[in-house]
Amino acid sequence: MNKKLLDIVKTLSDINGFKDVCHQHNELTPMPSVDVLNEIVKLIRSILFPGYFGNAAVNSKTMLYHIGVNVDRLQFLLTSQIKAGLSFDKGADEQPCPEIERQSKEKAIEFISQLPIIREKLHTDVIAAFNGDPAAKSFGEVIFCYPGLRAISSYRIANELLKLNVPLIPRIITEIAHSETGIDIHPGATIGNYFTIDHGTGVVIGETAIIGENVKMYQGVTLGAKSFPLDENGNPIKGIQRHPRINDNVVIYSNSTILGTITVGEGAIIGGNIWVDTDVAPGAKIVQRK
Repeated sequence: MNKKLLDIVKTLSDINGFKDVCHQHNELTPMPSVDVLNEIVKLIRSILFPGYFGNAAVNSKTMLYHIGVNVDRLQFLLTSQIKAGLSFDKGADEQPCPEIERQSKEKAIEFISQLPIIREKLHTDVIAAFNGDPAAKSFGEVIFCYPGLRAISSYRIANELLKLNVPLIPRIITEIAHSETGIDIHPGATIGNYFTIDHGTGVVIGETAIIGENVKMYQGVTLGAKSFPLDENGNPIKGIQRHPRINDNVVIYSNSTILGTITVGEGAIIGGNIWVDTDVAPGAKIVQRK
């Protein structure tokens, strides 16, 4: 090898120079897989929306078989990915242990037990999207075509996994949806029923955002944080409330930015291209000056 290239290889291989961005993986433990997580999300969609995803020939006579086969496959794949997330969080120095295996199986089963609740929530989201868009001709069109529902379904899946203290995996799932739809919803956000995002591209919903029932957003909306408070070492303080609280029956039109730990009151309307960093009263209508 050319000496210059060899020197570059040696520099790039010096772990002391890049240990913060190098993951030393234990070869006996699995790594999270974007491909497998994609399959997991598709399996869940085929379970929650039978006949729309997966085997389109499903009917009342084959439903039990269809759901059973997919749930069995889901448990296997999800257990492996939860184990990968837990192992990744532990680091390379710790050896695989039966406790992680046990926790992975328990968390997978607990997540699957929440699927009926996730479906109920997504049913309300489908209704909200259909009722909120005169261009929607059917629930099927919403389920098949709407990027907002795709992003929301991935969020609701990831949020349930996060509640089970599964590391890393929930964030990968929502970032897959982000790359597919242009909608960035952090799995830690709290979002009520009958939620809809129209068009969707460019929407950002931060980790500690709280959204009530029957809220509608348009493309380009940001629920973000202001500058972060720092600790005594100058590092951002994590784990504190940073994002807005949006109460029930709020509409936020396109390209509006709502920042900080503020509250938008019930029934308020935020017009397009508005910057909001103070509380909004219930029922208020915030628009640009003519």
